[in-house]
Amino acid sequence: MVMSKSAEASDKLPKKTLFFYSLSDMPIQVAALPVAAFIPNYYGADLGVSLVAVANVWLITRLFDGIIDPVIGYLSDKTETRWGRRRIWMVAAVPVMMLAVYKVFFPQTPVDATYLLIWMIVYWIGWTMLLIPYYAWAAELSPDYHERSLITGWRAWIGMVANVISKLIPVIALYYFGFGGTPAVVFMIGIMLLILIPMSVGLTVTQVPERTDVKPVQISVTKGLRMMLKNGPFRRLVTAFFFSFVGIAFATATIVFFIRGVIGHEGGSIVMLLVFYGAGLCGVPFWVWLSNRIGKHKAWIASLLVYPFFSPLYLLLGEGDFYWMLPISAITGFAGGAFHALPNSMKADVIDLDEMRTGENRAAMFFAVWSFTMKIALSFGPWLALLMLAWAGFDAAPGAENTPAQLFKLSLVFALSPPVFFTIAAVFALKYPITKERHGRMRSALERRRARRASAQPAE
Repeated sequence: MVMSKSAEASDKLPKKTLFFYSLSDMPIQVAALPVAAFIPNYYGADLGVSLVAVANVWLITRLFDGIIDPVIGYLSDKTETRWGRRRIWMVAAVPVMMLAVYKVFFPQTPVDATYLLIWMIVYWIGWTMLLIPYYAWAAELSPDYHERSLITGWRAWIGMVANVISKLIPVIALYYFGFGGTPAVVFMIGIMLLILIPMSVGLTVTQVPERTDVKPVQISVTKGLRMMLKNGPFRRLVTAFFFSFVGIAFATATIVFFIRGVIGHEGGSIVMLLVFYGAGLCGVPFWVWLSNRIGKHKAWIASLLVYPFFSPLYLLLGEGDFYWMLPISAITGFAGGAFHALPNSMKADVIDLDEMRTGENRAAMFFAVWSFTMKIALSFGPWLALLMLAWAGFDAAPGAENTPAQLFKLSLVFALSPPVFFTIAAVFALKYPITKERHGRMRSALERRRARRASAQPAE
């Protein structure tokens, strides 16, 4: 049976739903970068916590965060309320996140590594309670191969709008009011997060309907994980994702050190990040468009391979070359727009393959494993990067003077490490097997199974 154009259009999600669903990505995107880039630098260079201690806190807290991911994912999949199984977790995450943001972004000095350790653990608990149910919800909004890219594209674009605005405000404060530097950026972004978290989550959970006909999962955690590991496309996708995020984490953890140390521009970090994410904002629609033409994984590979060509150009820069840095940042930022949309859309497709094999929708469990992988990468990347800086003899203490050799080693870590990991990610993504045609066959099989189940149920 061939659907008419009008019938086909009626199945599409309205833009209102796409908009309100996407709003909750705003605090996630606004928080992600400062926590990875500014907080380590702030606690190390401005509050006096040693780089080794900050690196160890990052590793411990992200590993802890990764451990609780499968727990939250499993509980979210098991949750059954009249409001659904995703929204209730997002609401519960709000007070936890707000308390942790207040403690991490507005510390009562003096602070030490123990203080950072405690409140980063609380922060990641709240983050997980919000992120996993929210991202799992996206996989349940639509079964369509291309519409899933549209959902994640909307979410990435609106999240990045907030991200860009969160960089624009500190830039305006720096150039027009002379209020800048890392402590000022941490303060301003902390204020934004305390406003955005309740506002955006509140609008999403009240304006977007959630499916309540999805039965809670019955498969145990251990059995479910074993079956997940047998999902070949998921293994390949999550491995590529891991290496791509190690590269991102490397660059993010060292960018502020590079700009403050090598370029010699104290307030330039927030300007560079504004350019980077502004370009990424422009890139999201392009990469979604390209994925519709050549396939999701091919478009993602193309974006990954931009970095090995352009990131090494940072090695040509030195003190006073800040504005020469911005074109490189714009090009790599444009490529980075794909990272926020395409892998997340591909995740929903491998979840369909799992449902074909298990008969259950375990979206949150898959996103928990995905999130666990991301967090391992985001803990390993900064940990390794900061240890490499310490090994190179780079001194991040306030007022420290570094030799040209130390600064060159910092440049090497920042410019060359991320491209290595992005290239490895591209290699793993190369043979990702779920194309639009294969996904269409999978969805047809799932719809036939659901139709058989519905016909087998006794009429009320």
